[in-house]
Amino acid sequence: MPIARKIAAAAVLASLAGCSFFSKDPPKNPPAALTQFQETMPVRQVWHESISKSEDYVFSPALNGDSVIAASENGTIIRIDAKKGNVQWRISAGMSLTAGVGSDGNTIAVVGDKGQVMAFDGDGKLRWKSQATSEILSAPGVGNGVVIVRGVDNRITGFDAATGEKRWTQQRTVPTLALRSAPGIVIDGSAAYIGMPGGRMLAVQASNGVVRWETAVGEPRGATELERVADVSGAPVVVGGDVCAVSYQGRIGCFDTRTGNARWTKSFSSTAGIAADERFVLAADDKGSVTALSRDTGSSAWTSKTLGYRSLTTPASFGRAVVVSDFEGYVHFLSREDGAMLARRQIDGSPLMGTPLLYDSNLIVQTKRGEIVAYSAD
Repeated sequence: MPIARKIAAAAVLASLAGCSFFSKDPPKNPPAALTQFQETMPVRQVWHESISKSEDYVFSPALNGDSVIAASENGTIIRIDAKKGNVQWRISAGMSLTAGVGSDGNTIAVVGDKGQVMAFDGDGKLRWKSQATSEILSAPGVGNGVVIVRGVDNRITGFDAATGEKRWTQQRTVPTLALRSAPGIVIDGSAAYIGMPGGRMLAVQASNGVVRWETAVGEPRGATELERVADVSGAPVVVGGDVCAVSYQGRIGCFDTRTGNARWTKSFSSTAGIAADERFVLAADDKGSVTALSRDTGSSAWTSKTLGYRSLTTPASFGRAVVVSDFEGYVHFLSREDGAMLARRQIDGSPLMGTPLLYDSNLIVQTKRGEIVAYSAD
């Protein structure tokens, strides 16, 4: 990434955080104070394990069969029994990491700090290393016999999951200004859905990279480059015949997985990803409101504004709750039916990283400081 774009991206992130490096004035939009409430959802910690810090990168844990694979910036990779929390192995990648983890239950993929893509088997044995063309900030997509990555140069590459041989590449234009974020990749069946800077979402044939369709989640608008940033946030979510996504300063919507045609879209702005289940698309906007939208029509079911400007993370649909975390590391459990607060927990004071995992009756999360925790709701 050119230096000018790095500086611009850093400025965008600073503005999103409501901070100023040059003023001691209070933030324009201070985070809402947490209010007291009567807990109505019993939430207990099932297990926890520690890994190193994520530093300035986003690491999402991934399921590998009945195990959780997690990684951290210093190169540590750990495999944990998803139900009981027992550590099955802990290895070092031998280099600093910038993204991970991707897994299809057979192959485990992470990315090194100079764009090296590494694949391991389920026992933690290195299969191969391959070189991408630039730094990678998003967890690899793994499935259908390939490992797919997208670099900050907006080049998308598919590697053979067994050998690391480069199968295909797709190049897209890099916007003048983009968030230094990690729009993700999800592989579902034979297709890969890729969130990109500039508000675009791309669907390709995972095995050979042939483009199925490309559509706009958010259209860049505004008089300045900052106003025109409209990057896709987080990873797209596939549910039923829909693939749903959200962008910063753009839209939220669901699109037909076959054609890319919009089923519905609404104006929305988020720097975090979304969740979706059989009824709702769930998202936290950049003002700290949590919203549930009908997956069929996009109509609003409810909006909770009690966590305003608390820099909310990607939500998760967890039983009768919607789970979201904030900048102080509080994990909030909101009612899936009306957004009322059901429970609240704090792990280590640092925010959650990536997208929470669901395994059986456990919700599994990783914090920026490296705590991996499983919760159960009785």
